[in-house]
Amino acid sequence: MESNCNIAAALPKLALESPERAAIRCPGRSGDYGESLSYAQLDARSDAIAAGLAGRGVARGSRCVVMVRPTPDFFLLMFALFKLGAVPVLIDPGIDKRALRQCLAQAQPSAFIGVPLALLAKALLGWAPMTTLRVTTGRVALLSDATLAQVEAAGRGAGPQLADTAPDDVAAILFTSGSTGVPKGVVYRHRHFVAQVEMLRSAFGIEAGGVDFPTFPPFALFDPALGLTSVIPDMDPIRPAKAKPRKLHAAITRFKADQLFGSPALMRVLAEYGEALPTLRRVTSAGAPVPPEIVQRMLELLPPEARFWTPYGATECLPVAVIEGRELLGLRARTETGAGTCVGHPVAGNTVRIIAIDDNAIADWDDALSVPKGEVGEIVVAGPSATDAYFGREDQTALAKIREPLPDGSERSVHRMGDLGWFDEDGRLWFCGRKSQRVTVDALTTLYTEQVEPVFNTHPALARTALVGVGPRGAQTAVLCFELKPGSGADPREIADELRHIADGFVHTAKVDVFLHYPKPFPVDIRHNAKIGREQLARWAAARMAAAGGG
Repeated sequence: MESNCNIAAALPKLALESPERAAIRCPGRSGDYGESLSYAQLDARSDAIAAGLAGRGVARGSRCVVMVRPTPDFFLLMFALFKLGAVPVLIDPGIDKRALRQCLAQAQPSAFIGVPLALLAKALLGWAPMTTLRVTTGRVALLSDATLAQVEAAGRGAGPQLADTAPDDVAAILFTSGSTGVPKGVVYRHRHFVAQVEMLRSAFGIEAGGVDFPTFPPFALFDPALGLTSVIPDMDPIRPAKAKPRKLHAAITRFKADQLFGSPALMRVLAEYGEALPTLRRVTSAGAPVPPEIVQRMLELLPPEARFWTPYGATECLPVAVIEGRELLGLRARTETGAGTCVGHPVAGNTVRIIAIDDNAIADWDDALSVPKGEVGEIVVAGPSATDAYFGREDQTALAKIREPLPDGSERSVHRMGDLGWFDEDGRLWFCGRKSQRVTVDALTTLYTEQVEPVFNTHPALARTALVGVGPRGAQTAVLCFELKPGSGADPREIADELRHIADGFVHTAKVDVFLHYPKPFPVDIRHNAKIGREQLARWAAARMAAAGGG
């Protein structure tokens, strides 16, 4: 790999080849998409901001918190920091404020760059007191040392900025959503970003010149390196389930977007809106399994030649495997009878294996860890995009990473996904749920969420179900929480009886003892609005059962 390994290295070339082509289009205050950056502007202005930040002490390796909405400022800042070799720190703004404070303290940033509201919160709540530089995107330097406009003005005319970053240099710290625990800062090295770009390009056949509609803004950072135009949707990025489908559809149509990325919750919004999407050729949905009825409806709204991809991965390692929607639908019967959700074949470059389930740290790789094909175990991945550490969390790094020696004397990091799955006879990977959310009824019986819930999700009155365990691990009561479809007039007691009848039809679901109607929409993660908060539901179920005397 070349010594200068940097996701921003593609910008100068694109600015030279296609200076007027739009790199980023963003909705203005009135939603009219009046804010845009050409490749030439993105390159030149990020150079100026990089030089301006360098003049204020931001250097290679400096950690800089970025709390900026998906506007041109966000993309200018991120590419400026990449060019400097500085390390942007991204944290989901919707997480619990105590967790946010903890994440900031963990990252130990030297700079804090944010919207005025973020600077106000920093001052009032004492966020990241160790920072020595505060930059606001506001018009005046209130509660900050400078505005972003002042930083850019100071660096204008300094010329090209691109640090000679090495593959192992830290490129960014991206915090997990914390959907199953305290958020962790994933250390991304420059080689990880560069590898992701190439793996995405190869896996999905992406060619320069396309128009992408990424409804999860951080994914838009890949677009310039792929030679794409990003059209940022007019929506709250942390509430995709609340997006306005009319606005989404209008922007996709207006700019002739041929690519779309969104969570399953966002896909549901478009599927239920029901308007055809004739310009799209590639739709990608990730963050959680996509319900088959949503896959089916989206394929009906897309032109025949379009592809609906559901890649599997995590913040720590992406992409791992991928499957196209038509193949997924062809396996629907297996999913609905307890096989799990098929996530397809591993992406080229990845080594994906299944090891015996273990909640303890595993320091070194041993082939004896692997389980036979067809057996459910923990999914582990080694490959060019697999990260190797959490920042400042050596305990979590030890639990999630395994050192594997290679024949040439070097070693690589094997990432433990924290997910359970198995390989079928055709080499396809099946996802069975999170390891931490498995339900251990006794020494011989373990239930997996993605093998149990789809069996019950076939009931026409249900929006979704969630398997949770109540009691100590090894002696848990298997509880199925269920959510009725909006407006359903069904009697929850009758539905519970019907679910018991469904359970009796399969060996593994027969172990589900309790069926509880959850009277509100299930709690979901803040990032994709798609991962069910089973930990929260488990606490609710335990309280309900205790109040009812255990029944």
